[in-house]
Amino acid sequence: MKYIITGSLGNISLPVTKNLVAAGQDVTVISSSIDKKEEIEKLGVKAAIGSVKDEAFLNETFRDADVAYLMIPNDFTVTDYPKFQREAADNYVQAIKAGRIKHVVLLSSIGAHLRKGAGPIDALGYLEEQLLKLENVQVKFLRPSYFFSNLYSLVGMIKHAGITGNNFGNTDEKLVLVHTDDIAAEATRQLLDLSFAGNSITYIAGDERHPNEIAELLGKAVDKAGTPWITFTDEESLKGMLDAGLSEGFANLYVQMGQAIRTGKLQEDYWKNRPETFGKYKLEDFAKDFAVAYEKE
Repeated sequence: MKYIITGSLGNISLPVTKNLVAAGQDVTVISSSIDKKEEIEKLGVKAAIGSVKDEAFLNETFRDADVAYLMIPNDFTVTDYPKFQREAADNYVQAIKAGRIKHVVLLSSIGAHLRKGAGPIDALGYLEEQLLKLENVQVKFLRPSYFFSNLYSLVGMIKHAGITGNNFGNTDEKLVLVHTDDIAAEATRQLLDLSFAGNSITYIAGDERHPNEIAELLGKAVDKAGTPWITFTDEESLKGMLDAGLSEGFANLYVQMGQAIRTGKLQEDYWKNRPETFGKYKLEDFAKDFAVAYEKE
């Protein structure tokens, strides 16, 4: 089998690539950075260096492949991130057609069912819709939940203000969390098994915890027991991200995502289709890693 892996050597694409190599598969990894070429090739795979904005490059790279693992990369240098995401999505779909690929595993997200109103997740909903239009292509939509790593943004907040928070958390709903290692494990399983037919969705989660519990456990991990979770207004959340150096475009997208969590819309389909099996990594595990990051801050 010939596999195309997008996402360069990121936290999910790297272990997926290693797993496929260990299984004896023919793998090509796409990266936008020429600096990654040698590192990619040392894994025993081909390196395709180019941009997801380059339709001709993707068409050539996808040619004659059997399976594609898709993810839309982050690019904090662009001024219009949604436009960049949609362009990448359209180019992926065109490359799948050109390469006549029969199996696709997409790293989508919880909240993609909304299609609109979930900030940076909207483009994943758009890509899902475009993939649904393809004929004779089997597609697995992986919808992981809120990344544990997103909680590292609370390090400075606890250290300098003694609080945690976001523009959500003032309801009884728990926040669904997942570690990238558990996402990589499920992506590998789907890519090697290829038993999915038609279009199907798999949610990936490791833990379900209320924000108040998250604040308490992380606070204890850094000797600040009783650390509260504060639900900020959208305006407060936006200002905090801008003050931290995030661009206005990205900050507004994350405010929208928080709104969707706060209203219960982002996770609504997850609760209807909860996975039977959860990842191994729990909030208690993250608290240990969080304490290490806190000491380095």
